[in-house]
Amino acid sequence: MRCGGVDRLWAPWRIEYIKGAKDEEGCIFCEIRRDRADDKRLVLLRGRHSYIVMNTYPYNNGHVLVTPYRHVPNITDLSGDELTDMMHLISYSVRLLRHVLNPDGFNLGANLGRVAGAGIVDHVHFHVVPRWKGDTNYMTTVAETRVLPEDLRSTYSRLLNGVQELGTAYR
Repeated sequence: MRCGGVDRLWAPWRIEYIKGAKDEEGCIFCEIRRDRADDKRLVLLRGRHSYIVMNTYPYNNGHVLVTPYRHVPNITDLSGDELTDMMHLISYSVRLLRHVLNPDGFNLGANLGRVAGAGIVDHVHFHVVPRWKGDTNYMTTVAETRVLPEDLRSTYSRLLNGVQELGTAYR
């Protein structure tokens, strides 16, 4: 919609994020670890040392994060068991996303430090982003806007069903 020379893309489902957004003290990943309200927090699977949670500000549908329970800023601070568990959950995430969403590829990675693009600097986490041919278009490159074809809760439900179909064994 064009209004006064400005293009507008309406996304009414985002109001829940805005209403819930606040300057939180503490760490969102630590809150999720303690809270255990997995449905509310969009947690898909908990491992021994880490868990998979949906990104509430996703790059693409199905964008998930794998993060350790322990609050550490860098992968060099993780134990071997934590690293192994996270890698298993990253692999499981790829399997799950492939099973449910059938993407053409994936971006996997961590942003270590604010200058590297980390939004949450003090608690290391890895991104697993499903990609489809043609998912980057003019909206992303010119308008710095992402268009997601499905709301977050619907994607969460589909992925949670996928966890039930695949089972929770990831080792």
